[in-house]
Amino acid sequence: MSPDSSAEQSDAIAARSPATLAQSFYTRWASLYDTIARRAPGVGTVRSEAADALDLSPGDTVVEMGCGTGANLPSLAERVGPDGTVVGVDFSPGVLDVARERAREYPNVHLVRADATQPPIPAHVPDAILATFVSGMFGDPEAVVSSWADLVEPGGRLCLVDLAETTDATWQMLNPVFRALVRVTAPPGTRTMRGSPTAMLDERLVSAHRALESRCRVTHRATHVLGFARIRAGVVE
Repeated sequence: MSPDSSAEQSDAIAARSPATLAQSFYTRWASLYDTIARRAPGVGTVRSEAADALDLSPGDTVVEMGCGTGANLPSLAERVGPDGTVVGVDFSPGVLDVARERAREYPNVHLVRADATQPPIPAHVPDAILATFVSGMFGDPEAVVSSWADLVEPGGRLCLVDLAETTDATWQMLNPVFRALVRVTAPPGTRTMRGSPTAMLDERLVSAHRALESRCRVTHRATHVLGFARIRAGVVE
């Protein structure tokens, strides 16, 4: 490749929007992310507890924002039963392909390719909204989470699961490892930023969970995976 061609390729990459870069990144690495989403230590417990925190009933409609490869979809589908509805929203076609295969035995699961910051979900349709490991992707997570609360009627449920540096003194020695993993697994634009992607992730988690607590009567707080995973759930007021 000539220097001119290399420069043109770099310019083309730089010209792509952060959203386009992220979609391409998660599509390319969908299989790897699926493995991590299902088999990382402790993740099964976290997902099960988050679903429990939603207190779903047969016939409910639950929306998962940023459903990724669909690791939560079978459990949600079984909890709401055949008369209920599960809607998975994600903006990456590659991860939705994996999710579609995972959910093919569940006719009550519907997948929508859309941005979770502007989901095509009518107000007051969901009984519950779940979002796992996506708050750190939003430029204004407080506004996004608040908009999700607007989608459910008072009495509806909202649950967030996110990762951040641990504050558990016993395990803080592992924070540098966590910071390295965040940088390596982040989309290209985030990975090359001058500041710390982990600091941004932590800040966005705090903002998202603050929004949930301001809009909900909190019913569940928990930390797992040595303090790196945080669950917050509540009933919208």
